[in-house]
Amino acid sequence: MSQSAEQAPAENQETKPQEAKPKTVQPPPKSPQVSQDELIASMKSLQDDVGQISELKSEEKRVVDVFFESFLQLMKPLAKTISVSPSAFPDELGNVKQANVDPKGNLMIMYPGGQVEIRNLNERKERDLMICVMKDVMPKFKQLTSNQRREIENRMKFLSSVTQEIQKISKAFADAED
Repeated sequence: MSQSAEQAPAENQETKPQEAKPKTVQPPPKSPQVSQDELIASMKSLQDDVGQISELKSEEKRVVDVFFESFLQLMKPLAKTISVSPSAFPDELGNVKQANVDPKGNLMIMYPGGQVEIRNLNERKERDLMICVMKDVMPKFKQLTSNQRREIENRMKFLSSVTQEIQKISKAFADAED
């Protein structure tokens, strides 16, 4: 092929002028002008909110501390740990195989691969997790207390029966000595 043959297709193509579309330039959206008084009022409201958040965090810490003191006292005689249903956890924890919480608020999380994670529910960063765990655990206290009551009743029934028999035997010995 000659050079002219190579250029022929390019020369045969018709060049159409592209239609120019008019550009519409839109002005940037105007933000509403805030007066100085409105800005100062907004800043004062913000300051009030920040102060309330600080007070609420302080109160929350106090309530959580008291909660775990009470939780320890309640749980100590009942169980060393209480199981937490895997379905009680938020999705971001992943696939939880098993979990238990102890009286001090330590959460032991076991994953299917054998990994174990311990989280302190008393820490501020764990507040939402603490709420999830407590919603699952608190109803279980009724069952724990019922079980403990039943165990004590069974022991008392056994001890009462044995004590009556021992008293009879003791009286028989005392009568035999007379």
